[in-house]
Amino acid sequence: MLMRKVPGFVPASPWGLRLPQKFLFLLFLSGLVTLCFGALFLLPHSSRLKRLFLAPRTQQPGLEVVAEIAGHAPAHEQEPPPNPAPAVPAPGEDDPSSRASPRRRKGGLRRTHPTGPREEATAARGNSIPASRPGDEGVSFRFDFNAFRSRLHHPVLGMRADESQEPQSRVRAQREKVKEMMQFAWQSYKRYAMGKNELRPLTKDGYEGNMFGGLSGATVIDSLDTLYLMELKEEFQEAKAWVEENFHLNVSGEASLFEVNIRYIGGLLSAFYLTGEEVFRIKAIRLGEKLLPAFNTPTGIPKGVVSFKSGSWGWATAGSSSILAEFGSLHLEFLHLTELSGNQVFAEKVRNIRKVLRKIEKPFGLYPNFLSPVSGNWVQHHVSVGGLGDSFYEYLIKSWLMSGKTDMEAKNMYYEALEAIETYLLNVSPGGLTYIAEWRGGILDHKMGHLACFSGGMIALGAEDAKEEKRAHYRELAAQITKTCHESYARSDTKLGPEAFWFNSGREAVATQLSESYYILRPEVVESYMYLWRQTHNPIYREWGWEVVLALEKYCRTEAGFSGIQDVYSSTPSHDNKQQSFFLAETLKRALAGGEISSFWQLNSIPWIKISTTQDRPRGKRN
Repeated sequence: MLMRKVPGFVPASPWGLRLPQKFLFLLFLSGLVTLCFGALFLLPHSSRLKRLFLAPRTQQPGLEVVAEIAGHAPAHEQEPPPNPAPAVPAPGEDDPSSRASPRRRKGGLRRTHPTGPREEATAARGNSIPASRPGDEGVSFRFDFNAFRSRLHHPVLGMRADESQEPQSRVRAQREKVKEMMQFAWQSYKRYAMGKNELRPLTKDGYEGNMFGGLSGATVIDSLDTLYLMELKEEFQEAKAWVEENFHLNVSGEASLFEVNIRYIGGLLSAFYLTGEEVFRIKAIRLGEKLLPAFNTPTGIPKGVVSFKSGSWGWATAGSSSILAEFGSLHLEFLHLTELSGNQVFAEKVRNIRKVLRKIEKPFGLYPNFLSPVSGNWVQHHVSVGGLGDSFYEYLIKSWLMSGKTDMEAKNMYYEALEAIETYLLNVSPGGLTYIAEWRGGILDHKMGHLACFSGGMIALGAEDAKEEKRAHYRELAAQITKTCHESYARSDTKLGPEAFWFNSGREAVATQLSESYYILRPEVVESYMYLWRQTHNPIYREWGWEVVLALEKYCRTEAGFSGIQDVYSSTPSHDNKQQSFFLAETLKRALAGGEISSFWQLNSIPWIKISTTQDRPRGKRN
């Protein structure tokens, strides 16, 4: 103010600065801004500063999983900062308990920081499974079980809350009957074969078999989720205790990669997702590690058998081949092994299988059943939606659903394969029955296996996401195929279906030889009943499901468990003396189509993820 009063003084600017001084000031200011932004965005460990400027995305609570693992992250997604922003900012951010809260990445996995010794001990229990990957210092991989449970549409245990309003007391009684059958099957196994792989009810002893490499307790682990869903709490605790105390992985035999994956790893993962019990997660990860040597082939396509002793892949002759339903039925479990362990190797192995299948030329768009893991070429042009091929297609549509409908590769592969199947394999018999034949180098075998009867449910499941003009068509196709499979049951003396049935010489939906007339407690037909009931609520599917229950009780129940039968066309059939583990894991879960005791896939009808892991099991090649 004093300067303004001096005569002849004219300020250089309103701030009292001349032009050269203003220039120097602006130069200093721009340098300061550059330095600040460099510290924010270029220096390491700057994510906390970024949070001052970049607001976190708001997401619903729950597991944000699979989309990135499957290799289908959004195009704009970049590698996340070392310390992702918290889902809900809370005071005391630097407090260890605060850092344990779930954190989100843009469109990918949710992770947390280690909270201390507990997490480190958990990681250590995982043996060679690393808690973090290079470049992810300080980041551990954890599954938010509570958030997952909060996303379930229905309670995990037992019936829906509004069950008392259901007027159908007959349905409730039928449900209790199925539960009693499960309890009887379990108690018989526990009494005569506990710890063995399967029960032999006629001789009242256990059976180990030779496809599990020395692993034991297949029935225990296969039964875990069914026992839990049916609220057989005491039996579930018995099974859990056996896993904790007696399920040992220090075995040295040769095992079927496929069978160990679907029965053991699938069973353990389902039990973990239902209960949050760490023992199931840890055992699944350790067992998954033991399967990795099967992928050590020139193409990365795994061999069917892995040696637990040598860590090599079995059947190591140049002319041997891998089976589509086996190497194509690993994707769901292996993605979740990566999610629960943080070890990317599991996801990388199954991504490579997809890569090989996408590149290889397919005859008329069809996937043959045999592929050389050495050359990466098809060994022969035998195509089947039944045994040897079936669960490959099932895993495609379920990978699409499990990814929250982001795995476009799986979706495209599924609908392209379905279109080829419909063009070259689908037939209608003179009697009006729709069936999926088998293809051998351009020549059709007009037969359909029991294993192929899952396809009615699969097509119904996938109808919703088909092109709009195809949805009604696929729903009708699913219903027609399911009707054909029902006819294979209805035309037998026992009302149980044969292993395979033909459409020739004026005979339709019946087996033509004794070697195909057996029934081994398979679930595929009742699985389709369940899917069709859930989609249409047509009571016929519940009626058909109950027919199966009555037939199982009449012809398969013995004094000490359930047994398969050798001839479905005999009213006094001989038993095969084997209670298959998948009878408890699958068949009884589906036997009452539409009952509230259902498979994990139906229980967990979350819109963005179908976590089966995969108690809705593939069936492929079962011995």
